[in-house]
Amino acid sequence: MSQPPPPPNQPPQQPGFGPPQEPSEAQPPAPSAPATPPTPPAQPPQQPPAGPDVNKAPQPQPGYGYPQAPGTQPPAAPPTPPQGPGYGYPQQPPAGYGYPAQQPGPYGQPQQPGPYGQQPGPYGQPQQPGPYGQQPPYGYAQPTVPMQAQPGRPGGGRKINAQVAIIVSAVVAIALIVGGGVWYANSSGKDDDQQTTAEGGDTKGGEGDGKEGGSGDGGATTGEAKEKAPAATGSKVLFQVPSPKVPKGVTTISIAGSWLTDSVYAKSGLSEITGYDRKTGTKKWTLDLPGPVCAATPHITEDDKTAIVHKPAMPSKTDPQACTEVAVVDLAAGSKVWTKTAKSGTMPVSFNNVTIGGGTVAAGSTSGGAAWDLATGDERWAPKTSDSCYDAGYGGGAKLVAVRKCGSYDQRQLHIQNVDPKSGDILAEYKMDEGIEYAAVVSTDPLVVAADVGDSAGDGSGISDFFSIDNKTGKLRARLSAPGDEFAARCDAIYKVENCTGVTVGNDRLYIATEEHDSGGDSYSQTNEVVAFDLATGKQTGQRADAGENYEIFPLRMDGPNVIAYKRPPYDKGGQVVSIDGESFKETVLMENPSTEAVRDVESRMSPDYSEIQFGQGGLYMSSVYASDFTSREKEYSVIAFGTG
Repeated sequence: MSQPPPPPNQPPQQPGFGPPQEPSEAQPPAPSAPATPPTPPAQPPQQPPAGPDVNKAPQPQPGYGYPQAPGTQPPAAPPTPPQGPGYGYPQQPPAGYGYPAQQPGPYGQPQQPGPYGQQPGPYGQPQQPGPYGQQPPYGYAQPTVPMQAQPGRPGGGRKINAQVAIIVSAVVAIALIVGGGVWYANSSGKDDDQQTTAEGGDTKGGEGDGKEGGSGDGGATTGEAKEKAPAATGSKVLFQVPSPKVPKGVTTISIAGSWLTDSVYAKSGLSEITGYDRKTGTKKWTLDLPGPVCAATPHITEDDKTAIVHKPAMPSKTDPQACTEVAVVDLAAGSKVWTKTAKSGTMPVSFNNVTIGGGTVAAGSTSGGAAWDLATGDERWAPKTSDSCYDAGYGGGAKLVAVRKCGSYDQRQLHIQNVDPKSGDILAEYKMDEGIEYAAVVSTDPLVVAADVGDSAGDGSGISDFFSIDNKTGKLRARLSAPGDEFAARCDAIYKVENCTGVTVGNDRLYIATEEHDSGGDSYSQTNEVVAFDLATGKQTGQRADAGENYEIFPLRMDGPNVIAYKRPPYDKGGQVVSIDGESFKETVLMENPSTEAVRDVESRMSPDYSEIQFGQGGLYMSSVYASDFTSREKEYSVIAFGTG
């Protein structure tokens, strides 16, 4: 398969073994070349392989865990940047796609000591290595995140450079500060630019409740399907939200976080969260924050509460700020319920991730963590600084699950722990074999974890295998082999341990997108499928839902027993939302978006792998996770919303 254009939100190129840094807010990315619809190839391209065999037998099941993958000793310090990119980094991308050249260290500041003085690692261990070597110290910033890639490419070839994907995943973890360890104890939304809306254009043609423990969080399937096909599936643009302008001297700011309730679509801005009317885009409320949102859980409680991590002030060129504030937000009232911070020793903890489970808000990072009562903000359990382990992060929803790292670098072991949300006590634990550095929680009930064993995925997705684990006993139910060259799911297991795309769980099955491949016949088009694995046996069920010629399908969430999926379209059509019957795998079209160029231009920038997509009650809401001061267009949009009827 020929190499396609890079994806949106691509990180800058970095040399050597250095770790992924926080987004620099001083170095601007290079502007992208104007997007133009591609033309079909004049000559037939090389025929790629015909995709995964969805009926093949799985790899032999091992006993408890995996064969050990040998660890490698990290360098004592990041090496001098070489002339070309180092191990694990991608080749320099072609010009014209909005990717910056190699950048110097942020603001030229020196390395800072870790939060434990001369002890670089948590509680006296050696410094914990990042995916490409050592982690940056407390208070350091990430590299600049470039603007989204230009849309358009022939035949659906949207696959990215395999080597860069894991760096993208790391960069999408916004404003991350690393250090020690942890233990349990805008605008109005209305747009008058007719050139970028669907008004007068081509309209040819379950709600992700996200409730704690509901099917919207990828957990156990409950209830009946809510999403029904409308009489007319052709959609129109409901509203668009222009991208906010970042402050002078700051290049990129996180605007991560979006939520869908029965009446409100809420989206993070530069230093605020705004609730929009789902149908009109009219602002219903605005919650001002002192600084940007760094991380947000997708889970929403039954009474419309959610949790975020934000900075205590707006970042500047000289002070990027750390992600120290954990808050609960009432999405119905548009108000903050409480805000809390935590310390590891004498240093404030900068959090990488946050989630909700069992009435508890849990936030973690390599520099510490804590858990609070969701209703009151009272601390429930706290770090134990004498422990040699730390919690890399948490998965929430129906249950609360910790991904805990123990041991020295060359003897690292991950513990997947079902945790009592109130006390922090371990209810069940599965110990992965040494050599597996990172794991992501795909679902907490049933418990499914993704990992790249021995860095064998090969495509930067962070996934080579899934673990199906018994929540009560901690025993491995099945291992599901999902080679990176065959399956398109990806997880940011480095920082945001429950941030996975292209995969969902329900019916005691795992539904996953395959990689794009040749659709066969005389056409030179691409396509892919959604296939199912049985979580009890680890075997594929033989079910498959086809994307269709030049479409690419991504499962979004469960809707009762059904799978809601988004189909990313070819350059000359609008996207679709479909419901896949959990048993028959019959597809029902719920929405088909306009195919006008202006609308396609905005929609195509919202890549399912690197954007936030919410669908419910006939509404599709697509949003970006960064705002940037560089653009090649007169207008950029952080949100586009579609609706039927």
